[in-house]
Amino acid sequence: MAEAMIDPTERFSERAAAYALGRPSYPVEAIDALFDGFGDPMQVRAADLGAGTGISSRLLAERAGSTIAVEPNAAMRASAPPFPRLEWRDARAEATGLADGSLDLVTAFQAFHWFDAPKALAEIGRILRSGGRAAMLYNERDERDAFTAAYGDIVRTYATDESEARRADARVTFLTYAGWKRVRFAPYANVQYLNREALFARADSTSYLPHSGEQAERLRADIGALFERFASDGVVTMAMQCSVTLAETR
Repeated sequence: MAEAMIDPTERFSERAAAYALGRPSYPVEAIDALFDGFGDPMQVRAADLGAGTGISSRLLAERAGSTIAVEPNAAMRASAPPFPRLEWRDARAEATGLADGSLDLVTAFQAFHWFDAPKALAEIGRILRSGGRAAMLYNERDERDAFTAAYGDIVRTYATDESEARRADARVTFLTYAGWKRVRFAPYANVQYLNREALFARADSTSYLPHSGEQAERLRADIGALFERFASDGVVTMAMQCSVTLAETR
């Protein structure tokens, strides 16, 4: 398995449309946890780092008084529809350009493992106010489910780098950061219903799966066969667990 030497900010340039179509949302309970204890959510100032096409940023903006989606990839930003109370910023998680202590909530959904962790954590600490909250969220496959396990086998067969292991390492780095005063973890069940097009898009949105060439053709054939095996009424169901890690600065 060869490690793909690609700038993390450019990994999704050719996959933005697939990302917008194929990636899952997040359970309402997970978003509830982000805002728990803040009082009136319309008073909350939030930033979403590595915002991608805005799947997570829109969930924040539905509740928060203001949300800034920080995303360095132009193709990903261009795939995001306009949304009330959501501002986009062309910047990296390690250098957002946001003001010191200006935010109540800073999040990273499905993105922290792409950051330079020490620099990103220092930046999060800088832009959060005293008593603010940082959160890291990941949707992970729940392979106790037969379809999801079979999909996971395909991913492992064709993976071109160690991104899934990198995610596990990133969680440890976030959890053990010395700047946090208190860290909490909570898992929430999540599901994604996918028609054939959306299942192909989910695979195509994964930066560590082949995008073109013979291996990509084989991958698509295996994904198609998987869909035919498990589909019911033209849909398959991906079982997931959404892990929420909350870190308080006071």
